[in-house]
Amino acid sequence: MKKQKGFSLIELLIVVAIILIIAAIAIPNLIKSKMAANESSAVGSTRTINTGEVNYAASCPAVGFSATLPELNTGALCAGGTGIIDPVLAAGKKSGYTFTYTPAAGGDGLNDTYTQHAIPATVGTTGQRGFYSDQTGVIRYTLDGSVPTPASPALQ
Repeated sequence: MKKQKGFSLIELLIVVAIILIIAAIAIPNLIKSKMAANESSAVGSTRTINTGEVNYAASCPAVGFSATLPELNTGALCAGGTGIIDPVLAAGKKSGYTFTYTPAAGGDGLNDTYTQHAIPATVGTTGQRGFYSDQTGVIRYTLDGSVPTPASPALQ
């Protein structure tokens, strides 16, 4: 009788089953890690926008805070606003989060205040928490990905 080389079907099935068990354990942790990285990126981007707005207001005192988020990259209204933030963030979508920015003009006609939100594009997949900030620089959040308000808890 000849000795056969190779693996039997049962051995291959056992190996596939072990790989599937390992994947079932590892994939949820991978998703959680990706969400945590996206949330950290969103907080960092929110801080970048806050810093950029302070720089813009100092460079462009005739405008105040920027009129739009892309203005912090293009400098269309004021040359001092060119390249303050990167074009990806200026477009309003970065690392699984959607960024919105709303300025508010005061009685002097300048943009004296603003609000910004960072909301996960898909709650539970790209991120879990929503973030809010304004001209005070305090970053606030919600745990369920909904739009935070000035009354939401602040990050520590």
